[in-house]
Amino acid sequence: MKTVLFPVLGAVAVFAAGVTPSTAGDRYADRPPVMVSPDLSAPWVLQLGQAPGIVRQNRQVVQQPRLRTAQPAQPDRVQTAGVQAPAKRMVMRPQINPIYLPQEVAYDGAQKPGTIVIDTTQNFLFLVEKNGKARRYGVGTGKPGFEWSGTHKITNKREWPDWRPPAEMIKREAAKGRYLPTYLAGGMENPLGARALYLGTTEYRIHGTNQPWTIGGAVSSGCIRMRNEDVVDLYERVNVGTTVEVI
Repeated sequence: MKTVLFPVLGAVAVFAAGVTPSTAGDRYADRPPVMVSPDLSAPWVLQLGQAPGIVRQNRQVVQQPRLRTAQPAQPDRVQTAGVQAPAKRMVMRPQINPIYLPQEVAYDGAQKPGTIVIDTTQNFLFLVEKNGKARRYGVGTGKPGFEWSGTHKITNKREWPDWRPPAEMIKREAAKGRYLPTYLAGGMENPLGARALYLGTTEYRIHGTNQPWTIGGAVSSGCIRMRNEDVVDLYERVNVGTTVEVI
């Protein structure tokens, strides 16, 4: 009885699927649509582990992202691929005092308009104007032992000047363990900055600086330092032959 029943059931399954024996082995034949039983209480539905009519969301969809509390910034470290690596530290420079920024001020000196007056006590440079006015800039002046005063003319003007330290400066700095180059081309790394105004036959200049935070102090070897922005502005306002009084 069993040997007869199994072939019969196999044939019934083939014809129930709508496939004839002649096409049953044809893998490219059109297949009939799959019919799903409308009986949601059927055992195969219950075996899915959920009650009929309830759709269970995927666990990855249901899971809510965790809220992270704000962490304090760590400026001296960088997070890369889960590994913390030391970051380049930023050197914080003191800000320039706003009093040393360019501004128009009242001026009652005896010098005629167009004259440059440098006050090495207050660290101001005045470009005398008409009607009792002057344009004032903050400057850096000679440190102790390098102060000087006098009157000179601007004998030369240069943009992005090169620098040849005097032999005395090279020797003096070498004694401190600091070795200066004998020549440095003009540019952002050059201590003379963006512009230079040469004073008479001296080695002194009014020039820019790549250390603007030193403006307002007694910091140089006798030269008059200005911010690059300020020396560019002054450079455009004066000519060779302008009188400079250092007091």
